[in-house]
Amino acid sequence: MSRICSVTGKRRVSGSRIHRKGLTKKSGGIGTHISKIVKRTFKPNVQRVRVRMPGGQVKRVWVCVKALKAGLVEKV
Repeated sequence: MSRICSVTGKRRVSGSRIHRKGLTKKSGGIGTHISKIVKRTFKPNVQRVRVRMPGGQVKRVWVCVKALKAGLVEKV
């Protein structure tokens, strides 16, 4: 099962990590240059918690910590 927040819908997002080479102009060099760009993923901080659903039943779901801190879910 993929780790997606069941409240806010947060999921993994792709981005890139940039490798730079060289000495900065501020330090007396000729400036930095991009030597490589590598793909990476940013993962949300999701926790598996027991939550009381609107119907009254208790269920374990993935919830991001931002939603827990904001009080969007009722923990059991």
